[in-house]
Amino acid sequence: MTTTIFHKRTALIAIVAASLVSSCNKQIDLFPTDTIDPSKAFKTVKDLNAGLLGAYNKLNYRSSIFYTSRITDEVMLPSENSTGSGVATHRWQYDGSFTHDAWPDNYTSIDRANRVLAAIDNIPAKPGDETVLKDQYKGELLALRAYCHFELIRNFAEKYEPNAMGVPYMEQSAISYPARPTFRETMTKIFADLATAKTLIPASFDDRTRITRMAISAMQARAALYAKDWDNAITWATEVINGVPLAPRTDFQKIWKDKTTQEVVWKLKRVVSDSETPLGDAYTQATFLDNPAGSRIYYAAAYKLTNLFDQANDIRFTSYILIDAARQAAGKTPNVVIKYMTDVTSNRNLVDIKLYRTGEMYLIRSEAYAEKNNIPLAKDDLNNLRAARINGYTAQDFTTKDAIVAALQTERYKELAFEGHRHFDLRRWNLPISRNPEDAINALGAVLLKPDQPQYVWPIPNSELKANKNMKQNPLY
Repeated sequence: MTTTIFHKRTALIAIVAASLVSSCNKQIDLFPTDTIDPSKAFKTVKDLNAGLLGAYNKLNYRSSIFYTSRITDEVMLPSENSTGSGVATHRWQYDGSFTHDAWPDNYTSIDRANRVLAAIDNIPAKPGDETVLKDQYKGELLALRAYCHFELIRNFAEKYEPNAMGVPYMEQSAISYPARPTFRETMTKIFADLATAKTLIPASFDDRTRITRMAISAMQARAALYAKDWDNAITWATEVINGVPLAPRTDFQKIWKDKTTQEVVWKLKRVVSDSETPLGDAYTQATFLDNPAGSRIYYAAAYKLTNLFDQANDIRFTSYILIDAARQAAGKTPNVVIKYMTDVTSNRNLVDIKLYRTGEMYLIRSEAYAEKNNIPLAKDDLNNLRAARINGYTAQDFTTKDAIVAALQTERYKELAFEGHRHFDLRRWNLPISRNPEDAINALGAVLLKPDQPQYVWPIPNSELKANKNMKQNPLY
């Protein structure tokens, strides 16, 4: 069955067009002016690339990192943040009237990809390089479609369980009223698109600002983790680990300053001309490193997170967080998020968005081994990752599945901080969002959010429920 998400504006155009036709005495062909007719827009392989770039263009940090960081125990709200940005989210004061950017942004990207896919098989390509390029573009489009649907299911699935409500899988650009398939059904389509895409993208294509074959392996590994497909999670994570080694400890900080692509599997390139505000602006004013006393922190690293690090020896701590002594002396929150600050003084907060890294793959494989009760291999992956990050680290012994899983939960909290995983990890483990008292001084009582409370899962936007008669809201809203 082919499903698409219903776009209210497109539907309105169709309704108006129908009424005009019925009121006229002659046949008039009317076409929406805000949509793309694939048969006319795409004539050459070069056109296909332009359409593909348009689909990539809608991806942003607001739909992948921004809200996920605000809702959890990663950050705290300092008193100096008077902007109001994200405050209601941080305080869990949202309902169905709230529209998470992940819903419109990902479905828009999917729609753009589907318009190109609708035309691609009819576009002529010369034998040789042009045919290879055409196949590559089709592979990227299918993988991008799968990626966006996975982001949607991470955010909006009722639960990460086979029979729970998933999200509609949009395979063509058309008006329809899809019901919510199950989590399993949505994941099946994600895996199918990724498998096909992997056969189309050449192994030699290595542009890490676009979807490569290695990026697809990373997507498959992450998706398998959520599907609890432990064997495939191991297989696909291993492909990435073997193909993209961990960055040496001496180079780890360079990842976040865009001075190296080591360990980065896929990232979104960001430049000065982009309309999206820089990722670092979500946490701290760009002037902070140059003027600490006169700059404002919007969201600080939570003490709960900060205190977990070996601050003297863990390269992740000094790469992600700065404890500012002057702020501390002045009674201000000192835990500054510097993960997305560069050395370029004119654009401190402008950095590429890292979507997949090899460090995550070690954690995925370790968790999968643990779930299969292969404690020795699970332990090896966790210890190897820590050894790469922590100077003088001594390998620890774990003898039970519960012990290694508990350690992995802490390690993912540290390794992937501010990268858009914490909320989803807690959901995977059915654990509450729990903030320490010192991290909740401006949270207005938002200290403990349990899995049986509505705000634990993002709501389907009310606008979508009104537009699509078959769409169901997540429970308790």
